[in-house]
Amino acid sequence: MSETTASGVVTHCPYCALQCGTRLTHDAGRTAVEPTPFPVNQGGLCQKGWTAPALLDTPGRLTRPLVRGADGRLAPATWEEALDTIAARLREIRAAHGPDAVGVFGGGGLTNEKAYQLGKFARVALGTSQIDYNGRFCMSSAAAAGSAAFGLDRGLPFPVTDLGDADVILLAGANPAETMPPLMRHLDRARLIVIDPRRTPTAEGAALHLQPTPGTDLALALGLFHLAVVEGRADRGYLNKRTTGFDAAWARAAAWWPERVERVTGVPVADMREAVRLLAGAERAYVLTGRGAEQHSKGTDTVAAFINLALILGLPGREGSGYGCLTGQGNGQGGREHGQKADQLPGYRMLTDPAARAHVAAVWGVEPDALPGPGRSAYELLDALGTAGGPRALLVFGSNPVVSAPHAARIGERLKSLDLLVVADFVPSETAQLADVVLPVTQWAEEEGTMTNLEGRVLRRRRLLSPPGEARSDLEVLHGLAVRLGQPAGRFATAPREVFEELRRASRGGRADYSGISYERLDAGEALYWPCPQPLENQSADGAAAHPGTPRLFLDAFAHPDGLARFAEVEHRDGAETPDAAFPLYATTGRVLAQYQSGAQTRRVPELAAAAPEAFVEVHPDTAGRYGLVDGGAARVSSARGSTLARVRLVPSLRTDTVFLPFHFAGAGRANLITSAALDPRSKMPEFKVCAVRIEPVTEPAAEVGP
Repeated sequence: MSETTASGVVTHCPYCALQCGTRLTHDAGRTAVEPTPFPVNQGGLCQKGWTAPALLDTPGRLTRPLVRGADGRLAPATWEEALDTIAARLREIRAAHGPDAVGVFGGGGLTNEKAYQLGKFARVALGTSQIDYNGRFCMSSAAAAGSAAFGLDRGLPFPVTDLGDADVILLAGANPAETMPPLMRHLDRARLIVIDPRRTPTAEGAALHLQPTPGTDLALALGLFHLAVVEGRADRGYLNKRTTGFDAAWARAAAWWPERVERVTGVPVADMREAVRLLAGAERAYVLTGRGAEQHSKGTDTVAAFINLALILGLPGREGSGYGCLTGQGNGQGGREHGQKADQLPGYRMLTDPAARAHVAAVWGVEPDALPGPGRSAYELLDALGTAGGPRALLVFGSNPVVSAPHAARIGERLKSLDLLVVADFVPSETAQLADVVLPVTQWAEEEGTMTNLEGRVLRRRRLLSPPGEARSDLEVLHGLAVRLGQPAGRFATAPREVFEELRRASRGGRADYSGISYERLDAGEALYWPCPQPLENQSADGAAAHPGTPRLFLDAFAHPDGLARFAEVEHRDGAETPDAAFPLYATTGRVLAQYQSGAQTRRVPELAAAAPEAFVEVHPDTAGRYGLVDGGAARVSSARGSTLARVRLVPSLRTDTVFLPFHFAGAGRANLITSAALDPRSKMPEFKVCAVRIEPVTEPAAEVGP
């Protein structure tokens, strides 16, 4: 589609990784949105998408910089005062404690240009290794497992529209009916197999719902793999031609016979057999994983086990079938490709690779040895704040870790212990309220840029409005700070198009190669999926046509040097916590339809706040009776780390050993006050999806279960 039209701009929704197509218009002081027939949403939007314009002039919108004064209060300041204050404090802290005394925390909602520039700013202007982002809490386990199996991590290695022709789709730990409703338009033809401890709206419409004990998804995946082998459903020709490592993987799975899996997971053997029969018997089948499979201290192995299941059935790399991860955040895919992750450089290059360092350093105009090495992962970075050897200053862009991080009370204390906390945001999030300096930045409808959705398609974000008050773009903020820290003015561009041109050069030759993608091609309506390894001009030197991009990966070979996919040798293990006498229940967390992420945005939209106004906990009626809870009453849910307060909802379809809490709410209703900070050893993903808790009723005046 073309860019700006007489009736507004064609752009994309600011929320999830579907990046639904929208048209924005502004008339008589009012901004309106309508869906476009973009392939992923086909003319549909969810409740969040329809109400997105309400954020643009939400009460409390940040429009002037704020600096905390000697009286402890945040007060308006000029941009010069705010940036000078930050730069002076950063110089002092670096001089006294070294460059790694400054940390940077990014977000999976930042545009590609911002994510790229943030990583460059951290490593060049600050010289710090201490940078990571909240995508570590969302997609990191699938990224690690996908990279190991296929040699490349792209959420969906095929277009979303391919799912519309599927016969059977297995959804492991995914609830798209609530988290990305327009996706369901592509799933309505297929028979769905849903794996989830809860009977979610997605599970309600499934042909088969497998309801395992929380934390046992890996055992279930091993059991499904076992059944596929022993019941003769393995695609032996595919295994021999396109994979390696089957024998080692089978040596582990052989011990997970169906009856053992049923004892561990609670899933009946008959249901497991039916799931394998449906998948193996389908002409077109997919295995898709979501946060429910990933957010565990063994999340990488769990996703790997589901990839093993897809491989044994011959699905990946075959048009009409495959494996994919349902990426969550708006730019969760692009956000992890361009350098704001602790161990990566632009183009999905690894920071420890000398050739990668040399290539990117040349683009940046610095020496390779000047680039720091890998730093701490997201939770490790937050947990180290203000400690001996940890960062003493933190710059936060596009994230709200006071609500979104596990063991949230501890993270709040760590943030308070800093010598300097700087937050760039467009609303006064709970993290911004703790900051020493708050910088007002632009929103989605006030800026240009690119996003990469869950299928690896690069999209154009287009500007409709001028930013309110004194709000500036994140690129302008980074430029202003970099110059004050002694960087050449031309090194940190402020124009998104100029930054993208540099990103193209930096990504060239990398796994996520954007070098053939340009604003001109995107504005002309081309559907461009990375890798798109074209020379920087739209035509190569010999006049050949520009690279068309790669909508479907792995059709000829996987991205490993030998072209083969790797089976993973994995074994089930318990989560970091299991119920005991003190904490006899499992708690699991997740999303609801009307809210998004930490809720800093959606809790400010009246229609969404009315639909989901306060923290709640789902409890089975029998469990409620056992602990003296009543529907609509207030409850305290406690773990070894702390307690959260929530309104009780009785849900007969829930497991009696499990309670569920959404994580979108703030204050005493934060679900992450109880969640575990146990980390996956490979992805460093925290174990959000399972912890041991107890639950008890509380009197109403003490509840404070509001938003």
